[in-house]
Amino acid sequence: MQAAPVRATAIPSFTDALRAVESLLLSGGQRTARRNAWTSVLEDRRRAKDRVEAQRVLEQFPSVRP
Repeated sequence: MQAAPVRATAIPSFTDALRAVESLLLSGGQRTARRNAWTSVLEDRRRAKDRVEAQRVLEQFPSVRP
């Protein structure tokens, strides 16, 4: 007698689980709007980080006045 083959089923990641819940609760337009808003937040954070770094560089080189 042979043992039945075992199938490996991947456990969904936390992100996959959240997206599944999101798709059940939100319509497509709301989901797109939320993702766009989050993308904007991440881009704003990146620009703020760039501004801080630029300010640090400028402070290292004081301007020369005639």
